[in-house]
Amino acid sequence: MVEKIITLENISLIDFLGTENQNIKQLAAAFPSSKIISRGNEIKIQGQTPEITKIHEILGSLIDHYHKFGKITHSSVNRYLSSDSFTDEEVIITSPDVIVYGSKGGIIKARTANQQKLVDAVEKNDLVFALGPAGTGKTYVSVALAVRALKNKEVKKIIISRPVVEAGESLGFLPGDMKEKVDPYLRPIYDALEDMIPVEKLKYYQENKIIEIAPLAYMRGRTLNNAFVLLDEAQNTTPAQMKMFLTRMGPNAKVMVNGDWSQVDLPRNQRSGLMEVLNILRGVKGIGFVEMSAEDIVRHRLVRDIVNAYTKLEEERRASRVEAKSAEDDRKEPSYDRRRKFNSEY
Repeated sequence: MVEKIITLENISLIDFLGTENQNIKQLAAAFPSSKIISRGNEIKIQGQTPEITKIHEILGSLIDHYHKFGKITHSSVNRYLSSDSFTDEEVIITSPDVIVYGSKGGIIKARTANQQKLVDAVEKNDLVFALGPAGTGKTYVSVALAVRALKNKEVKKIIISRPVVEAGESLGFLPGDMKEKVDPYLRPIYDALEDMIPVEKLKYYQENKIIEIAPLAYMRGRTLNNAFVLLDEAQNTTPAQMKMFLTRMGPNAKVMVNGDWSQVDLPRNQRSGLMEVLNILRGVKGIGFVEMSAEDIVRHRLVRDIVNAYTKLEEERRASRVEAKSAEDDRKEPSYDRRRKFNSEY
């Protein structure tokens, strides 16, 4: 016996469940060997795994339907019950404010002006660079845009990658197979996907290579066609890796490159491919650039203050270095009067 609980968020229960829970009773009648119980804003499902998966998919479709039309009717439930493939669950997102609906029914949308600029840039360009400090939602919004493109059948797959670079500490040998070794580096991407796609469906997508999450090294030699491709933590790519990644872009592909110039984890003697490519591709038609700031940080309010404090410190250090270099140049360069005296003597 398997049990699953679905939480209804931002949903009017009477409009979703129906009068006296008629919609849920109608769904339960179609699966007599399982139990579907509605209590408050939670729906509990008990039964065997194959049937639980079907019920979960139908409820996911009904949640998407509710967010699109604002109500669930008797005919709505019948529509999804009579669908064998459940293809209707992929509700096309047409609202200008909504990027995608979360796996629990929540609305995912741009929360700041620059996040909206990022959404608009992806609609207008096939290649977009998103730059900004931690906490500005670059990864989350990018993953949401990828999921929307997949649901709207604009692409056939999602490919998400990031360089596997340790953040300032050596973890040494990691046990397990390749997936187990690199999964910790890709955890933020899994977290975002799980917010937007039910776990069972996400597993299905991954098993069927509809969603691929892999280290950057795995991109070499591929042509990424009919796909939404995201490179995250791009500040940790080398120039050669960046060139390799960008030249994988195939027909009908959307590519996003996210990075934070303040958190480069490469060795000190290694240039960042992101910093270099920004100078190379500025002004190229069809490429969008969106720069985010501390004002776009959507994590805890202290994160914004922390980022601002570090930015201020870096600016002071930069100014100090410039001043020190200027003073050193003055010492090395003879003054005009000294040069004139030297020339007159000789």
